[in-house]
Amino acid sequence: MAIIKPFKGVRPPQDLVEQVASRPYDVLNSEEARIEAEGNEKSLYHIIKPEIDFPVGTDEHDERVYQKAAENFRMFQEKGWLVQDDKENYYVYAQTMNGKTQYGLVVGAYVPDYMNGVIKKHELTRRDKRGGPYEACPREQCQH
Repeated sequence: MAIIKPFKGVRPPQDLVEQVASRPYDVLNSEEARIEAEGNEKSLYHIIKPEIDFPVGTDEHDERVYQKAAENFRMFQEKGWLVQDDKENYYVYAQTMNGKTQYGLVVGAYVPDYMNGVIKKHELTRRDKRGGPYEACPREQCQH
């Protein structure tokens, strides 16, 4: 059985949730994210799809794009658009797409459980979901 523990999440204050919320990064392209974030400096797309802050056509894997994501993440925290919880929690989420709702947990996990296959790796569940920002982002700049 996997070892899990609570952690202090970083999330928007209740009064900003609707302005910060976004769809997952892997269900839309850069242009769609650019359109959805238009006129909303608080949109999470500025962190999870940071290429929208560059001219159209900028390679989403360009090192400057990853640096912008880190810069935007810090800025969101400094401005209070994302705030770390005071206490450790287990987080339950619900995601509805196409009329179907799925539930999940966000928890701290024991790395050897992940490395040894006790925890199923999301990146290996569907071939079309492999890669993305987590694969290209340097460990010292991003949380994996």
